[in-house]
Amino acid sequence: MKKKVLITGVSGGIGSAIANKFIENNYTIIVSTSSQESLKNLRNKFGESHFYYHINFNNLDDIDSELKLISEEHKDLSVIVNNAGITDDGLLLRMKYSQWERVIQTNLNSNFKIIKSQLPNMISNKYGKIIGISSVVATSGNPGQTNYVASKSGMIGFYKSLAHEVAKRNINVNIVSPGYIVTSMTNKLSDSQKESILSKIPMQKFGSPNDVANLVFFLSTDDASYITGQNFNVNGGMLMF
Repeated sequence: MKKKVLITGVSGGIGSAIANKFIENNYTIIVSTSSQESLKNLRNKFGESHFYYHINFNNLDDIDSELKLISEEHKDLSVIVNNAGITDDGLLLRMKYSQWERVIQTNLNSNFKIIKSQLPNMISNKYGKIIGISSVVATSGNPGQTNYVASKSGMIGFYKSLAHEVAKRNINVNIVSPGYIVTSMTNKLSDSQKESILSKIPMQKFGSPNDVANLVFFLSTDDASYITGQNFNVNGGMLMF
């Protein structure tokens, strides 16, 4: 029987690469997206042999009902990859509370909802791999992104604490923190912005989504069975500590 992996945020470059990596390794993917149009596109992209759910992370009732459905229909879930994330940048002095709340809800609170809903099945199965996608800025900070950085650094503390709680249950919990990865977001940068960023990266290049996907997949396998509570940076040496 194929193993199942729940992946959020598969519409973007990193999420798509993660999904493809698991499919290549004979996993059945369970994906969520916030729009019906995106749901249709994902179904066309990945095929009918996988599972698709419409979840709006800013609608608390919607989250609970859909996650309950997933937990009932996929009791054999092996892996969770929380990759969903948004930005809504602005200096704190000008930031609206709605900007703060929406980013925290999507990037951080969704992790609580998703993991809590699926964890009982993993505990019952005595097996599970939980991986969160954070960011290099969770450690370095970034001006104009207090909401985003708070959500991503919050994930690190959340996952480390959870790792302690479930370590004896044969459940591994880890974080992957990408640096600058080639996505639609980096494609919008001007040449001068790219040059400025590259000057801070010792490898003098952006990473690819596959650089992240490869590590995520490794952490989901039994080859990583003695690794838990760790934050892995994939950033070309941009941040070393």
